[in-house]
Amino acid sequence: MKYDVIIGMEIHAQLKTKSKMFCNTSNNGENMAPNTAICEVCTGQPGTLPVINMQAIEWTVLTGLALDCQIAEQTKFDRKNYFYPDLPKGYQISQYDQPISFDGFLEINEQKIKVIRIHLEEDTGKLLHPENTNYSLVDYNRAGTPLMELVTAPDIKSAETAKKFCQEYQKILRYLDVSDANMEKGQMRCEANISLQEKGAWERKGDEIVPKKGCKLNAKIELKNINSFKAMERAVNYEIKRQTKVLDEGGELLQETRGWNDASGKTYHQRIKESAHDYRYFPEPDLPPLDLKETKEKIKKDLPELPQEKVKRFVEEYGFIKTNAELIAENKDLANYVEKVISELKAWLVSLPEVEGSNDEIFEQNKKKIAKLVSNWLINKLGGLMRNGDDLKSKITPENFAEFLTLIHQNKINATSGMKILEIMFNKGEDPSQILEEGDFDQIEDNSVLDKAIKKAIADNPKAVEEYKGGKLNAIQFLVGQVMKETKGKAQPQTVKGILEDKLK
Repeated sequence: MKYDVIIGMEIHAQLKTKSKMFCNTSNNGENMAPNTAICEVCTGQPGTLPVINMQAIEWTVLTGLALDCQIAEQTKFDRKNYFYPDLPKGYQISQYDQPISFDGFLEINEQKIKVIRIHLEEDTGKLLHPENTNYSLVDYNRAGTPLMELVTAPDIKSAETAKKFCQEYQKILRYLDVSDANMEKGQMRCEANISLQEKGAWERKGDEIVPKKGCKLNAKIELKNINSFKAMERAVNYEIKRQTKVLDEGGELLQETRGWNDASGKTYHQRIKESAHDYRYFPEPDLPPLDLKETKEKIKKDLPELPQEKVKRFVEEYGFIKTNAELIAENKDLANYVEKVISELKAWLVSLPEVEGSNDEIFEQNKKKIAKLVSNWLINKLGGLMRNGDDLKSKITPENFAEFLTLIHQNKINATSGMKILEIMFNKGEDPSQILEEGDFDQIEDNSVLDKAIKKAIADNPKAVEEYKGGKLNAIQFLVGQVMKETKGKAQPQTVKGILEDKLK
């Protein structure tokens, strides 16, 4: 490709404070009738004055610290002037030259993507455009919601990296518990600024892309109206192809804002892109500047372990493979659940009479087996039972899940019986030992019964026997299946396989 792909991200996240950014109106307007979560302040009535929501300030500081940002010692709010029906004041209270957080980064695929700034502003109302009508409707319930905006440097070079950046940022917001960051509900809105520049025609100065002497830059296009990570990747890839085609055909790109139509898989023109001077920023006269020195020191203590740190620790401390650690760490509650399960399994390990050594030594020797066992049943098996976002802990306690895993590990139940027991645990919340005792799940321990089932499988399936003896080793799995069917799932598959191999030598 003769062009360099240059992408910067702008991500807006609604903060889930109890009240709005500059008034005490409920910040839960999404669940209320249109235009009922409003007041004189957020609808811009004459004579009203805004008051800063300090919880929103603190959460923006917390988010900045999570992304290794510098925190401003002093910050202020500014008026961003524009006339549009979604904000009845005729301006938006935002931040221009003194953002709360700045100069941070987020590492994606071992590349540090620079975070230029994270600032705070008020969200706009929601415009609705009914089909086949000549009018629009506006709902101001959302107007005034605290909205945190993150801006990256133009460090991103692919749609995949753009998507992963957004996904990782969403996890951080949820770990910090400052935003639900649901894209489909508009709680997190991602916008990509994309430009294609000829190789060798540009250079980086600070956070800006500038032309080299005698060269001209192509316009930057902003993509809006993206409501999922999959759509983000598709939209950016489409726009790269579209811009490439325009440039290859000798055309010129406009500096514009484009929307994304998920159904057609194409971007479309919305409007010519504004620049900062169009908004006529000036300091908000109704709000005082804020000193953040003490706030920063106080908030540092509230910073939790973050997803990337947790993944690294799960790999090193517990022996998980990285992909499984990432799946578990996506959800803070699930990660905490797993830690409690492992703690229970540790206690069980050191209680075994045949095991010698200190707690740490014993666990170190067995941690990869335990991690594999937890991953297999939690992700591959139990993951299929967790429909509609059910809360795992309320269904199966960590203690019961750990006890269940010990039964599997000791071969007291096989995978077939285990799945049935797990379903009962999930649906009824019962103890696995109790289910095992009351149900018909015990393994076959009578060798004569097992031997009879194996002889029957061999006699009834001469073709599979012949194939196995002829070198088709996978044929033995069919015979194992026949034995399991005959014993109604009560045999141990590995034991059956071993006996079959001995008999068919």
